[in-house]
Amino acid sequence: MSKTKACLFDLDGVVVDTAKYHYLAWKRLANSLGFDFTHKDNERLKGVSRMQSLEILLSIGKIKPSDEEKSKMAEEKNNWYVEYISKLDENEILPGVKDFLIELRRNGIKIALGSASKNSMLILNNLNLTSYFDAIIDGNKVSKAKPDPEVFLLGAYELKVHPSECVVFEDAQAGIDAAKAANMKVIGIGQKDVLLNADKVFEGLSNADMDIIEF
Repeated sequence: MSKTKACLFDLDGVVVDTAKYHYLAWKRLANSLGFDFTHKDNERLKGVSRMQSLEILLSIGKIKPSDEEKSKMAEEKNNWYVEYISKLDENEILPGVKDFLIELRRNGIKIALGSASKNSMLILNNLNLTSYFDAIIDGNKVSKAKPDPEVFLLGAYELKVHPSECVVFEDAQAGIDAAKAANMKVIGIGQKDVLLNADKVFEGLSNADMDIIEF
């Protein structure tokens, strides 16, 4: 009998690949400010909050705007990102995710979203996945970014499950560190040599079944 009572999912890179749209929006901002922003630069933004991401981008461009200008830049980037993700549909759900969510529900496992994104509801609604989640913890509910464990601890609290009975699915190191800090098991989605300290690592959820949450 599995000790796991709940699964918590990061959104970007686990359920759906919105990273490409974040990249396009950040690149558009950088270009508007007169410098380029590469895929390699973008790796530094994985699992990082919007304002921290902006600080990294500005350091690359060696630009030091005022706080007011930074707020406008962050808002502009987000508007472009929302413009891109507003066109999302079910075809963008990553392979195996929907079947795995159905399998978890069938087996009585509670499901939560644990994401820094403030656009989680828009994305989940466009993917027709909202009803699969018993709790949705996103950037509108938390104040501390990963690797702080707040997002996952709040998820466990809303699901009424002890953190030690939770398994987190994450594609970023900051998220894995957050899950560990919350005293949860964590399954990395990506490459083993990149995702350190995860209890298990899989390239994706295309063949996921109940066995993977057995510990």
